[in-house]
Amino acid sequence: MQTASLTALARDHLATATTSSSGRSAHTIRGGHERMLRQTLIALRAGVSLDEHDNPGEATVQVLHGRVTLVAGDDRWNGSPGDLMSVPDSRHALEAVEDSVVLLTVAKRP
Repeated sequence: MQTASLTALARDHLATATTSSSGRSAHTIRGGHERMLRQTLIALRAGVSLDEHDNPGEATVQVLHGRVTLVAGDDRWNGSPGDLMSVPDSRHALEAVEDSVVLLTVAKRP
């Protein structure tokens, strides 16, 4: 069995994101391109966004630290620590309102 401390990973990747020129840092915790289920920890510096992109399958975003906004067209959903947001089945973006870390879980379409 493989275990990972989300708290430690969040702290480390947030430190990397805040000093990175891109303002981002990510780590695949489970899965990969060859797997259907994928979990990725994503850290974003305040003001940084993941630009609009397609949804590759069923997905959720769990906010571990900070505040984010999930945007799909004219719809916006705000997330704070502990919130679990369903990602819409449409093009969407994720904006970091403050330094933030999220856990993205995706079940890719076959």
